Amino acid sequence: MIANVLLLIVGFALLVKGADYLIDGSVAIARRFGVSELFIGLTIVAFGTSAPELAVSVKAAIDGSGIAIGNVLGSNVANVALILGATAIIQPLRISTSTIAKEMPFVILSTIAAGMLLLNGTMGLNRYDGVVLLCFFAIFVDYLFSMAKNDREIGITEGKGISHLEHKMPLAILATLGGLAGVVFGSDLVVNSGINLARSFGVSDTLIGVTLVAFGTSLPELVTSITAGIKKKADLAVGNIIGSNIFNLLLVLGISSSISPIQTDRDITQDIIFALISIVLLLLFSGLKRKKLGRTGGIILLAFYFIYIYLSLKAG
Repeated sequence: MIANVLLLIVGFALLVKGADYLIDGSVAIARRFGVSELFIGLTIVAFGTSAPELAVSVKAAIDGSGIAIGNVLGSNVANVALILGATAIIQPLRISTSTIAKEMPFVILSTIAAGMLLLNGTMGLNRYDGVVLLCFFAIFVDYLFSMAKNDREIGITEGKGISHLEHKMPLAILATLGGLAGVVFGSDLVVNSGINLARSFGVSDTLIGVTLVAFGTSLPELVTSITAGIKKKADLAVGNIIGSNIFNLLLVLGISSSISPIQTDRDITQDIIFALISIVLLLLFSGLKRKKLGRTGGIILLAFYFIYIYLSLKAG
């Protein structure tokens, strides 16, 4: 018990400090190479903070566990409703036109596509489904290349640089990689004891994935987005979440099911519906509030997440 408490404290310390270095390093890299902070959020930060979902889901697929699917769906609900909701309550987020017009609709389409494959009479994904999801991911990668090219042509420079990192690329890269390692390793420390405890009470693998593992693997996004919000880096905060959701749906599920067909051990219809509604709500709030997710929207999203958790626990 004492060892678990100590690991929990160390894990949270790594999360908080790692996120701080990750944001500073990422912003410095964006400014140095003339790309937007949104691009960095959609790529480096999103992929890095999605690493726990990828690791957990691939291992679960190999082991034949239902955690793989539940983890992704639960994480995506947590990313939007819990993380952006909590971040907006602390610091309202200004949403870019590009995110509202392009990235959010792409997440909605990706969620619908993944949901249709999952509910196609099998409650799971086969290798063919995995290839389809990876093809969708290839489209997203092509879009990212176009974004990077456009950013450089425009000559993005978002504010003044971070003096101690922007002109010292080795330090900026080290801060980014070290920060990523901190948030990923820290989240792993925080969640492991909880998983073992839940299993000792006979909780199903998919339910653990939807709740405890999903929350634990979303900790990097949570801490990173809140840190970005506090530092007034809204594009990084939002890009991190949008990018992570796309990585989860298309890359994580695509790779996992390509390695080995994956099945669930419970009905996931509710989880798919909540994942879809959460991003639709974010799109509506962002559009109605003059491209800004305010505190009211954040409170509603947070309440939506708690409803989701309550219904998930009730469904067992």
